[in-house]
Amino acid sequence: MEKVIDLRKSVYDICQAYPDAAAILAEVGFSEIAKPGMLTTVGRIMTIPKGTRMRGIKLEDVIAAFERNGYKVIQ
Repeated sequence: MEKVIDLRKSVYDICQAYPDAAAILAEVGFSEIAKPGMLTTVGRIMTIPKGTRMRGIKLEDVIAAFERNGYKVIQ
């Protein structure tokens, strides 16, 4: 089964579908995702593109991290 990350979906939805996505996001700079409650609160309204703008992370770096881990990313 192909693992697909849709950047239009919330971080919460992505992490519910693919639990390892949270570790990948934390690895590229979304350290807040590991804090208890953050995923179920802010994660429900936050998308990856919004988060990269807020944290000053390059979206290309996040996409590359997912692709290294076997994901296909769609925008």
